[in-house]
Formats: sequence, structure tokens, C-alpha cells
Amino acid sequence: MALRRSGPRASGKLGSVFYVSVGICALFVVWASVFTENLTTVSSMALDWLTGGFGWAYLVVSLAMLLFLVYLACSRHGRGRLGGPGDRPEFSRWSWYAMILAAVMGVGLISYGVAEPIAHFAAPPHDLAAPGSREAAVLALQYSYFDWGLHAWAIFGVFGLAIGFSTYRKGRRGLVSPMLRPVLGRRVDGWLGKAIDVLAIFSTMFGTTTSLGLGAVQMNSGLTTLWGVPSTTLVQVLIIVAVTGLFTLSAVTGVHKGIRFLSETTMGLAALLFVFLLAVGPTVFVVNLFVESVGAYADGFFGMSLKTSAFGDLPWMQSWTYFMMAWWISWGAFVGVFLARISRGRTIREFVVAVLAVPSTVFFAWFAVFGGSAIERDYFHGADIAGSSAGDAIFATLGQFPLAGVTSFVAIVLVALFFVSGADANTYVLAMLSSHGVERPKRAVLVVWGVLTGVTAVVLLLAGGLNALQTTVIITSAPFVVLLVLLAVSFWKELRAEPREEVLAEELETELERTPVS
Repeated sequence: MALRRSGPRASGKLGSVFYVSVGICALFVVWASVFTENLTTVSSMALDWLTGGFGWAYLVVSLAMLLFLVYLACSRHGRGRLGGPGDRPEFSRWSWYAMILAAVMGVGLISYGVAEPIAHFAAPPHDLAAPGSREAAVLALQYSYFDWGLHAWAIFGVFGLAIGFSTYRKGRRGLVSPMLRPVLGRRVDGWLGKAIDVLAIFSTMFGTTTSLGLGAVQMNSGLTTLWGVPSTTLVQVLIIVAVTGLFTLSAVTGVHKGIRFLSETTMGLAALLFVFLLAVGPTVFVVNLFVESVGAYADGFFGMSLKTSAFGDLPWMQSWTYFMMAWWISWGAFVGVFLARISRGRTIREFVVAVLAVPSTVFFAWFAVFGGSAIERDYFHGADIAGSSAGDAIFATLGQFPLAGVTSFVAIVLVALFFVSGADANTYVLAMLSSHGVERPKRAVLVVWGVLTGVTAVVLLLAGGLNALQTTVIITSAPFVVLLVLLAVSFWKELRAEPREEVLAEELETELERTPVS
């Protein structure tokens, strides 16, 4: 769902952050286009060095962010508000929940809802079970929950809280650098602050390009299944070009009602597809597997959270755990801006509970229904969905049940709608971050970032397909791991520095709101 673009339009000249970030991204595009082999060699070496030596940092930091949020929710700081003492929520609680889900419930969910569980079922993580076994089925969902659940949303939650507190409580610009003032001091006003904002833009853009690449592959697979369209890089490039034109046009024209309608339609279609497969699929098996896998997830939570590549599992970790955590960090600024915007007036406790619990529950259910149905087909009926490519897996699963043509078409439409609405909001955030944090960036800036995002996705797809996209997002997000820690420390320092009388006043107001009038 797109952000509401209210407030003054940008005025004056664009600053160095815009020109430097655009310049670096353009140089990367040239590098990937002209010196493709060199890029592949350098990025592979960087990937092995980063994940081999510091991959554990992704695990430790994401777990630390989760524990930090839980502590905040349970502490007296949980009653503080994202905004002034008199600010109250703009949206109803159910609308707020729906918009939280819309923040990331996109292309990746369709792409990985079957592909990840069935891949883990065929090749269990860390060789913890025999391939295709009962134990592998439980592990498959257990690790899918890990990749898409609490850890991911803890990263988004820290960004959202820090951005909301800095923007609506302290009245600062909507940039990453001002949030680090408690730690870095006045240095955020100089070159260091600009470098941080450039880094935020760079990381955010590659998170978006990864989604574009995955979406193109997914749509191509669906078109092949339904109408025999060739599954080629050329077709995927054409899909990216078409979608880039749509989301750039949407960002420029600011058709908020249309994007909101698309987002709500997408959520409705996703819910219908979910309910349909649950009803016509192996319902009893799915429910049983869901309950057992959630139990395994809870039982092995800390073990999974700190499972590293010490015993030679680096390639698997690069393809899954490290990539997923890096992807979430690269999306942190975008999702954080969105969550902050829709959560103004909410208490910190409300925010933490909603952001951690609501999407995680929905994602767990989605993976159990779609991934569990695929596992049941392979385990009991020899369907060999595990032999499908990542892009074909969901269509191979839908093909096992009634109305396969209709449901496959709905899945393609879902990918396209997620494509447009998600990339539209992402383009807006890139433009905002490169335009002094204003809420209404210039149209020319929106066009630049829309086109540059699409071009980058195309060159990475041509340079090495999904492997190139995964490698790039891990590398570009690495410095943001450090910034995420600094962000949490800065936020904590500001919370503790809040005048005690203001905190007490907010606590009293909250209690009065909950007390019924006699």
C-alpha cells in the first residue's frame, strides 16, 4: 500500500545525497553491464568473505532486535507514544493491522510460500533429517517460519519505532541520519550523515531490485504454465520494463485512491486463494503439520536463531538464512517509514505487539497451507513438486487441485499487483530519502528512481539471474547491520532521556482512556 503523500512539496535544489546516490547506482549499472564477469568475480569473493567471517552478525543482531522490542513492550517505556502526548491513532485498529500486512506481504510471499518449504523438504537444513521424510516436513516449515517470522519483523519494528519517534516525537526530518544524533552527535549534520543517508538509499534500492527480479521470474513461470509463454531472460526483462513503467507512473501521478484500491484488492484475492486451497486441499494434514511445526519452531527457537555455518553449511546459509536476513535489513528503511507513518499516535507497546504478532501469524498460516499442501502431494502422492524450479513451485502445487487454471491466473495477478503497489511505495521512499526527507518529492526525482530501479533489476538479471540478485543484496546490506545496532542504541538513549513528567502524563492519559466512564 502506498504512503499518503501529504505535506509540502520539495523546494530548492537537490542536495549532494541525491547526486551521489544516483551516481553510485549508475556506476554500478555500468559495471554490471560492461564488466559482467568482473562483477561476478568480485561479488562472489566479497560474499564469501562477508558471510564466512561475519555471517553470524546477521543472526546475533536480528535476535538482539527481537529481544530489545520485547523488553520495550514490557517496560514502562511501552506506554510512550509515537508522536506528541496529544496524538492519537489516525486509523482504526483493523485497518492498521491490514496496512501492516500490506507493508511486506508481496511478491516474496507468492514466490516463497511453496518454494522454500518444498526446497527444505527435499534438502533439509543442516542435514537435520532425511530428505523427504516426516521429520523433513516439520523442519521445512520450521525454518520457513524462522526466515519470514519474528526476526524479520523485529528488524522492521526497530526501524519503524526509531523513525516514528524521531519524526513525530522529536520533529526531525524523515531521514536515517538524524535518528543517530544521540550516538553520533553533530557529525550527522556533516559528511558522515550524508554518507549514512546514501547507504540507506543504496541498500533500499537493492532490496527493491531483488523483489523485481523474483517477481519477473514468478510471472514468467505463471505465463508459461497457463499459455506456454517461453521462460526466458528476455521475457523476464520485458516484464520488468512493463511493471517499471506502471509503478513509476503511479508514483508520479500520485493516484492514492487507485493504489489503495489495488492494495485492498490484492489482500482480498490473497485471502480468497488461501481459503480456497485450505478448503480443497489436504486440510486435516495441513492443520496437523501447522500445529507440529509451530511447536518445533518454539522448541528450537534459540537454536535456529544462532545456528551458524561453522560446520560447512555456508552455501546453504548464503542461499537462505543469510540472504533472508540481509533482504529484511535492506528493506528496513522502506518498511520502517511505512510503519511509522501509519502508526502515529500508537503506543510503543501497541506497535511492538502488532508488528511482531499479526504478520508472523498470517505468514505462518500461509506457509503451512501452501507449503504443507505441496509437501503432502509429494509425500503421499509422488507429485515431485520439489523437482520444480522456484518460480514454478506454486503453479505446480495449484495444478494438483481443482480449478488450477483459475487459481494460477489469480496467482499471476497477485504477483503483478504486489509488484506495482510495493514498488510504487518503495520508489516514493527512495525519492524522499534523497530529497532532504520531504513528504512530497519532485516528480523528476520519482521518475529517476523508478527508472534506475528497473534498469538495475534488468542488468542484475542479465548478469547472473537470481544468484546475482541474492549476492548483491547480502553485500549491500552488510554495513546496514552496524547502522541497525546504532539505531537501536540511539532510540534507547532518547527514550531514557525523555522527561519523567512527560512519561507519567502519557501513562495517566492512557489509563484514563481505558477507564470506562461511570
